[in-house]
Order: sequence, then structure tokens, then C-alpha cells
Amino acid sequence: MESIGKRYKIGYTDGVYDLFHVGHLNMIETAKKNCEYLIVGVHSDEVVHQYKHRYPIIPEEERARIVGAVKGVDRVVINEVRDKLTLLERYHFDVVFIGDDWKGTERWNNFEKILGEQNVDVIYVPYTKGISTTDIRKKILDM
Repeated sequence: MESIGKRYKIGYTDGVYDLFHVGHLNMIETAKKNCEYLIVGVHSDEVVHQYKHRYPIIPEEERARIVGAVKGVDRVVINEVRDKLTLLERYHFDVVFIGDDWKGTERWNNFEKILGEQNVDVIYVPYTKGISTTDIRKKILDM
């Protein structure tokens, strides 16, 4: 996905960004091509632990620094919450970019409805096949 046609003012995407890889880069580059100003949220270590039941390998401050160094990232924030309505209140974006592997899930169907009521679009970015942090972790453990 290069450009979706409509150029948004403020875009938002977030993730763990542990063991930063080309899939993360593809998401950020695609998001930036479709908005003037891109905010990237990095999930805090505690938030990751809450929903993945493990801590990231790279600490949150270092992950935020890596993400902030990526061309096209206008602002990086460390998030203590995952609720998109709370994040909307903080950052006032008009579009959220998320991997298409989340499309159709109960969580994101709900977010689409809630965000749509606030005139915020949800854009699903194609998942980069053949790469994931989970796969990288497995490869390292198998060495």
C-alpha cells in the first residue's frame, strides 16, 4: 500500500517495536505517506507485560529512541494505555494505521465504530509477510 488517495492531517500508529524490523519500517513509511504529521506510540514495558505476559527485550526508552530516529516519524510517545479513544483525546489524530492482521477482530471492529463516531478513519496496512518479532525471537532461541 503506497497511498490511499486521501491525505490526512495527523496520523497515529502504535506498537511494541521490539527487535525493530522491516515490517515495522513498512508500517511507519506507509502511514507517513498518507498523513502530514505522524505520531508513533510505543507501548510501555508494563503495557506489553499486561497483554503479552512478558516484557520486551529492548526497554521502552530505547525502543522509543529507535522509532523516533526513523525518517517520517514526527513525534514518538510512550503509551501507558492501549485504548484508542483515550489516545485520541491526547493526540487529536484523524486517522489510525494498523496492520491488516487485526482487520475483522472484535477489538478492532469495536475501535472502528468508536473512532468512526469521532470522525477518525482506520486504515489497515498490509502485514509484511515473512517477518515478525515472534519469528525473530524463535530464531534467536534456536541458535
